Amino acid sequence: MTELTDKTLAINGGEPFRKEPFPAWPIWDESDAEAVADAIRSGQWGIGGGSVAKFEQAFAAYHHARHAVCLVNGTAALEVALRAIGLEAGDEVIVPPYTFIATASACLIVNAMPVFVDVEPTSYNLDPNRIEEAITDRTRAIIAVHIAGCPADMDAITAIARKHGLAVIEDAAQAVGAEWKGRRVGAIGAVGTFSFQSSKNLNSGEGGACLSDSDELAARCWSLHNVGRVKEGAWYQHPILGWNYRITQMQAALLLNQLGRLEEQAHRRSENAVYLSQLLAQIPGIAPPQPDPRVTRHAWHLYIMRYQQEAWAGLPRAKFIEALSAEGIRCSPGYVPLYKEKAFSNPDVYRAAFTSASRAINYDQVHCPVTEKACREEAIWLYQSLLLGTRKDMADIAGAIAKIRNTVSLP
Repeated sequence: MTELTDKTLAINGGEPFRKEPFPAWPIWDESDAEAVADAIRSGQWGIGGGSVAKFEQAFAAYHHARHAVCLVNGTAALEVALRAIGLEAGDEVIVPPYTFIATASACLIVNAMPVFVDVEPTSYNLDPNRIEEAITDRTRAIIAVHIAGCPADMDAITAIARKHGLAVIEDAAQAVGAEWKGRRVGAIGAVGTFSFQSSKNLNSGEGGACLSDSDELAARCWSLHNVGRVKEGAWYQHPILGWNYRITQMQAALLLNQLGRLEEQAHRRSENAVYLSQLLAQIPGIAPPQPDPRVTRHAWHLYIMRYQQEAWAGLPRAKFIEALSAEGIRCSPGYVPLYKEKAFSNPDVYRAAFTSASRAINYDQVHCPVTEKACREEAIWLYQSLLLGTRKDMADIAGAIAKIRNTVSLP
């Protein structure tokens, strides 16, 4: 196994290739503070009208959707979306294992069973070729995660869903502004969910949203997030069981103001991602992202490059990440396969969520080789804020990688 012993490397005490900081996140100015202050001055801090209604309208329009419902966070949005499509205890939902835990834990919260299906080797999105073999008579929905901001294959996934009578939920937490064949994600399926958590490309610290083109599903999402009320009903009228998952006016005011700079930031991320990919393609052993040609816009919440250990004389990814971080390029190995988390491998954790209608799934026996390779040795994340820099910043990322590469003894 190759070791990094060269004294010029920062990991061994040498000078870091990059000393300047990358752009900080979040980006804000006094107009954001004024927007929140105006919401406070309005005296309307909670439900109804104001900034929430304005942002919901603007966000729906931005995503080519008819309806938006804002919520406290993206996890709540997933839960509400799953309840809105009418899942019952024991139902099964197909999910990818390469995603944040909320994609699968939301299923457990609504008493449904997440069924893990492997991802594609280049996009790390749900692999449509593996879906049908996982469908049973209990399957009710598919959650298509647009990982890193790259839309999943919505043509294939929606075709499979139609064939089997399944609902499609889009987990677009990382995909604000992303497009599949010119259509922005979120309302391509039955319901789409978003996160406005602090790392996201559009954020208010915390927050989330459900999008839908269906009047019925949107009304149900609104009712579920607002303690079971209906818009045409009285204040103390609750036809269904719901939860208080409402966002505040101050968060919505911040989001509305941040939305005004999203397009410029998205354009800059896209330009820098394309340029960075051109540079990295020249370095053996680093595979830049390869979006499907039908992805007309990648949101680039993450830039996920693939590390090819065999081309680095066996240098472990963990050591490469340590060395690259030391050179001033912040990066991460990202996820572990979700089915390896204790919440899924320990039956005592989730047994109470199910009934006798549930099919027993031993998550310890789940094996998704593409996901496991990605998590174990391949995927390396660069965060979206790095892509808000300059072309020189992108050149520095590639330059730091090339510096490490030039110190590795290759056969």
